[in-house]
Amino acid sequence: MRAIIYCRVSSEDQVKNLSLSTQEDACREYCKRNNLVVDTVFVEKGESAKTVDRTEFQKLLTYCREKKGRVDVLVVYALSRFARDKYDHFAIRALLHRFQITLRSVMEPIDESPTGKLMEGVLASFAQFDNDQRSERTKTGMQAAINIGRWTFQAPIGYLNVRDANGNPTLALDPGRAPLIRLAFEKYATGLYTKQKVLDMVTTEGLITRKGHLLANQEFDRILANPLYTGWIRVGTWKTFKQGNFPPLIDQETFDRVQGILKGRRPTLTPHERNHPDFPLRVFIKCATCGQPMTGSWSRGRSKKYPLLPLPRTVPRDQCPQRKAGVGIYEALGANAGSARECRAVPQNRRRPMGAEAGLHHQPVGGLSAAD
Repeated sequence: MRAIIYCRVSSEDQVKNLSLSTQEDACREYCKRNNLVVDTVFVEKGESAKTVDRTEFQKLLTYCREKKGRVDVLVVYALSRFARDKYDHFAIRALLHRFQITLRSVMEPIDESPTGKLMEGVLASFAQFDNDQRSERTKTGMQAAINIGRWTFQAPIGYLNVRDANGNPTLALDPGRAPLIRLAFEKYATGLYTKQKVLDMVTTEGLITRKGHLLANQEFDRILANPLYTGWIRVGTWKTFKQGNFPPLIDQETFDRVQGILKGRRPTLTPHERNHPDFPLRVFIKCATCGQPMTGSWSRGRSKKYPLLPLPRTVPRDQCPQRKAGVGIYEALGANAGSARECRAVPQNRRRPMGAEAGLHHQPVGGLSAAD
């Protein structure tokens, strides 16, 4: 009978000691005692058995599928090396049965007898129980550390994972990336730049991830919304918000300005808005009803685009009637426009002069007023 051997350790530290060689020697000795010929050995270095999505384990299953009928036994040192989830255990066990392969453990008495199957089920459940207890102890320890201000996860971009004088984990500013993250917050807080423009600026200055990749837009969004950069730890799943024991990268005022812009609570004037050739007077024109500055945009009809003067989306729809009114920009600025809510937009191909030529220097009309 032919056998394959599977050995596994969970961490890099275990890879460096004699655990893997000890497992393999014990499995080979087991095969020798039971007259099994070792066909091949699969060694998993530093991957958890919480999931079956392991590099060598997947290679093992592929090998078993390809060698169906030519391999008889899978030998492991202990069932905890095979799987730590009982559902995964029995799912893979059933798959091996289809390949006509039985499972054997060096340290545990399992076989195809009723007693052996019962013992296998009990041991698989104990392997998951042990793993669940370890996870719970780890989670409790991490929560306790966070409650006293220690960051126990991977450092975000701009920080480095270090240890303090007592050997406890903490964060330190990354001398290469921290100044660029600070620059990103400061530039965006002015309201003069879009997120993409700020990201382009810091990328040009050399901001990259730890793996040497360019920063993705989604990751940049998470950076701008992360209070960790002000020295506060927030873990949403544990509903934790604590002052950290590490130096802040930016001040609270700058962070709050950024959050106000992200959530639309603070007005911005990006270069695109200020210099847009189709709407040079946006923001300078205010609504006579609510006093909010009006922006400008093109609205697409069935066959044409129409220029409109809408209020910003930050203005609630029930606060001002102009928020819902699709105000035509040229009628709104014309001297004989009438009510802004009653005017119709002019198609893009019938554009008329704007600014002073359109009569903006006259008295306010149509529910609109020119900003002083």
